[in-house]
Amino acid sequence: MAEEEGGKKTPLARTVKDKWRSKHWFQVKAPSLFQRVTLGETMASEPEQVVGRQLETTLQELSGGSDIGKAHVKLRFAIERVSGDNVAESRFVGHELTSDYVRRLARRKRSKIDTTLTVTTKDGVQIILKPVAVGEQRLQANLRTQLRHKLRSILIEEAAKRTAPEFVREMLQGELGRLMANGLRTLYPLKKIEIRSSEVLGMIADEAEAPELAPESIEPPAAPPTVGPEAAPEAVGA
Repeated sequence: MAEEEGGKKTPLARTVKDKWRSKHWFQVKAPSLFQRVTLGETMASEPEQVVGRQLETTLQELSGGSDIGKAHVKLRFAIERVSGDNVAESRFVGHELTSDYVRRLARRKRSKIDTTLTVTTKDGVQIILKPVAVGEQRLQANLRTQLRHKLRSILIEEAAKRTAPEFVREMLQGELGRLMANGLRTLYPLKKIEIRSSEVLGMIADEAEAPELAPESIEPPAAPPTVGPEAAPEAVGA
């Protein structure tokens, strides 16, 4: 029980209270690719306890609502270290499209082409990609195989031409999807091509002078979400 007879608190109650008093809030910042906007806050007693925690937001939330229509793009970040003033620095670890958005892409009587591959960017960062391509009608198995092989080679070639920040920027902004559609047009004019999910296997270095992903007008969210000690992203769909 929390109290003994006579209203005296037990040592257990005092211990719980002391633990909460010893905790601090840490402000989580996005990496420079996302203009170091505030992603949220997390609580811990020591800075080391927040390292490794993950949190998720959407591209629309990250941009303060300026990227209208990007609520289906979920971004994942992991805390790497804690700097002064209780600021937790994070890195981008991947993204995925919401399952309902992917379902809408592949409606009945449409062909869906899926594949999984690992690409290496010009600066040596490996990224696991799961692209999805959709045709307006059902396609023969032989044509789907050709499209899948061509899609994989385009992604491998384009990743090798770009640094990791450049590749991630084009992937999230949709430029990579348009580039893939143009490359596959000679085989078949696909309706839609997107990167369904990604997983960054290494660290993405900061770019000193590169343009950021989000516009300069971005403001931190008015009420950033809190991240619990066991917060973790949803599993990427197979």
